Amino acid sequence: MRQTLFTILLTSVLLVGCDSNDDNEPIPEQPSTDNTEQPETKPDDDTDIEDPEIPWETAWEAVANMKVGWNLGNTLDAHTGIEASGDDWYKWETCWGQPQTTPELIQMMKDAGFNAIRVPVTWYPHMDSEGNVSRAWLNRVHEVVDYVINAGMYCILNVHHDTGTYDKVWLIADSVSYNSVKAKYEYLWKQIAEEFKEYDNRLLFEAFNEMLDKDQSWCFASFAVGYDAFKAGNAYDAINSYAQSFVDAVRSTGGNNSVRNLVVNTYAAACGAGTWNEHLKDPLKYMSLPNDRVKDHIIFEVHTYPNVKDLTSAKREVDDMFAALNTYLALEYGAPVIIGEWGTSNDDGERDYDVRRDNVLAFADYFVKKAMEYDMTTFYWMGLSDASVRSFPAFNQPDLALAILRGYYGADYDVTLPDVNDFDVHYKVTYNTQWSELHVLPGIINVADYKTLRIEFDREPEEVLQLKIYKPEGGEIYLGKVSSKSKVVTFSVADYGEKIKQMTLQYSGTGTYSIGVDKVVLMRSDGTEEDVKVRVFWGCDLEVFSTRK
Repeated sequence: MRQTLFTILLTSVLLVGCDSNDDNEPIPEQPSTDNTEQPETKPDDDTDIEDPEIPWETAWEAVANMKVGWNLGNTLDAHTGIEASGDDWYKWETCWGQPQTTPELIQMMKDAGFNAIRVPVTWYPHMDSEGNVSRAWLNRVHEVVDYVINAGMYCILNVHHDTGTYDKVWLIADSVSYNSVKAKYEYLWKQIAEEFKEYDNRLLFEAFNEMLDKDQSWCFASFAVGYDAFKAGNAYDAINSYAQSFVDAVRSTGGNNSVRNLVVNTYAAACGAGTWNEHLKDPLKYMSLPNDRVKDHIIFEVHTYPNVKDLTSAKREVDDMFAALNTYLALEYGAPVIIGEWGTSNDDGERDYDVRRDNVLAFADYFVKKAMEYDMTTFYWMGLSDASVRSFPAFNQPDLALAILRGYYGADYDVTLPDVNDFDVHYKVTYNTQWSELHVLPGIINVADYKTLRIEFDREPEEVLQLKIYKPEGGEIYLGKVSSKSKVVTFSVADYGEKIKQMTLQYSGTGTYSIGVDKVVLMRSDGTEEDVKVRVFWGCDLEVFSTRK
């Protein structure tokens, strides 16, 4: 078992000032200074384990059979922006601008060639003071899992934004916090495990998403406050304790859960990529494989979002990342690794996609192929089919989806993907509260690259709507009331600056108000046009009507 960072630090302190005549004298391992309550260690054999009713894959077999995956993001994991009962699953599922999930969406992914769906779920809005999960919420999660399983796909079900940087986060990589919520956390997983106890090996459980220390440090523990070895060691020990609690809680429910393949994330789901700091690989170095009563049924998970403006640099970074994952996790513990979330990032946001299209597509192909070299599976984060496009269903990034699929199946992989451009789309937006907003430009643009934005309504709107621009550096610009059936915004760097972060159609009235939006069109500087797919920002509902052209 790899020593904890606390142990290494304490051993180093003890060595300082020691007067030894034998430099080669072995030094006994010191106990960790972490006060975290350590979960009971389980035997490595499979005694006292109920035999499942069906043959069960090993973790390595499951990862290979998942092939290539996708995340159903911003859906069951949504948890802010509304006030609603924990039982009201529809409002929670759709409050981040995604439509209600349908079997047709999942089947579209299966038909395209994706063979696994990660279903992120945030649980705390649906738990009472005793930690009991709402029956209505659990039923809805059950339905969505069934969509995936019934399509013949693998499903990873997790605990998502109960970790992270939000105010209501209750799972924190800290020993004191772990001890205070250990029972509640284990009880949550026992409820989930009991609900899905009889499901076969295509359902996997993931312990937690991107868990951070109490200072909300990304990249590595204590990063946010300046590296502190003892704080970092505390966080890494806590991560390992949560992982152990998860395994023990699930296994205790018996049945197929006694051998179900389980997934554990590193600290912050950090992948160790990059060389700009010597501690970047610490989340890998100090991650341990939980003790399990059965062998070969645990998988490690990390996330990564590299910048691909410089394709050569991006490839070099992922080469280093995959090598490190292989060294510190796969080879060290004999356990497979999945990339549970991945995508690309850059400074210009999603509407710079056309500019960097060639790099994105080339990188996607390279990334999937590199993962395959190391027997790892990839799950793309949320894009490909997003927002209202999921309700058709169709792909709003079919070229990227195809690049990912061809990275796995080969360059000659031939599949026709439903394309958003194959549909005529109309919307009905219903504003439920004053100042609620609809995204009509959900992404950063370089103002000089565009001439106009045109919004076409189904009728002349009442003077209760106004256009609002958000600036990347902060601040807002109001463009005034909208009172015409066709509203055109002319872009000007002098008026709006070099970049716009997003533009919304805001409701200034009281009560509810509905209006149809027939089309939103961006005109580029070269005169070509791009249809914009609107989406909910907050406080409104969106109905989507689509017909094939």
